[in-house]
Amino acid sequence: MDLDAVRTFVAVADAGRFQEAAGALSITQQAVSKRVAALEKDLGVRLFTRTARGARLTIDGQAFLPHARELLRAEERAAASVRPGRRALRVDVIGRRLAPADLVRDFHRAHPGIELDVVTLFDADAALTAVRSGTIDASFRAVTVPARELPDGIAALRVYDEPLQLVTGPQHVFAGARSVRPGQLAGHRIWMPGLVAGTEWATFYDDLAAAFGLTIEATGPHFGTEPLLDTVADSATVATFVGEGTRLVWPAGQDLRRIPVQDPTPVYPHSLLWRADNPHPALGALRAHLGSARREGGTWAPRWAR
Repeated sequence: MDLDAVRTFVAVADAGRFQEAAGALSITQQAVSKRVAALEKDLGVRLFTRTARGARLTIDGQAFLPHARELLRAEERAAASVRPGRRALRVDVIGRRLAPADLVRDFHRAHPGIELDVVTLFDADAALTAVRSGTIDASFRAVTVPARELPDGIAALRVYDEPLQLVTGPQHVFAGARSVRPGQLAGHRIWMPGLVAGTEWATFYDDLAAAFGLTIEATGPHFGTEPLLDTVADSATVATFVGEGTRLVWPAGQDLRRIPVQDPTPVYPHSLLWRADNPHPALGALRAHLGSARREGGTWAPRWAR
């Protein structure tokens, strides 16, 4: 059904005259007549009876009028649902226990009136595809290529350098350390079964291992964070890496330790990705809230992040 014709029908019903409806719609009276005639043909009924005093609704017109108004209200609701500033800002945070989720929570606390839709996509390729297609408005990712090599129209801003921590059980040789240097970890088992070849996080840890002579094992099935922590807690030789902002919860009896890695501090470089032509006003508010937050001095990041 032609909604312009429906809108014209309602305008004539409200005005009582074709000429006045034409003025309200900024079209000619002839165009009003054609639209109403097309709608009557589509419905197979007459909607108006012309009189000396104007246009009077027929019985069918009276029956159709409330439904016509509802059609126009539904049209407005549909348009409003995707109109910039009226729909939720959709943001990808990789994982809900990871640092980007906290960044978005901080943004929500600062801007409680902005509606958010938080999603988790698998890797940077999936995130870039979603940003380019408009499926999401923004994504937090480590960008492993120079900005000039990003797809056309995609913008990136490095927003958070997240320090790494070593997680050990109580029997591990570094369990009592207040901090540990990256070079000290050479020769020790670091197990990260969640690493997936080709992802941005696997690239980061590959480069970290190469820079400091580390052995990071990704062997074995990944059953999730809790089974990984169970293994680490019971081992005197196995440890794992997490970001400083990663939320971990474990039973008190495990007595796990989160030890800062320093001198230098390896940082995971989180960037915000978005389409440069995305008009959503909340996107600008998110970028302004995050700013640029690189850590300077005493840190290590892969060459591609510098």
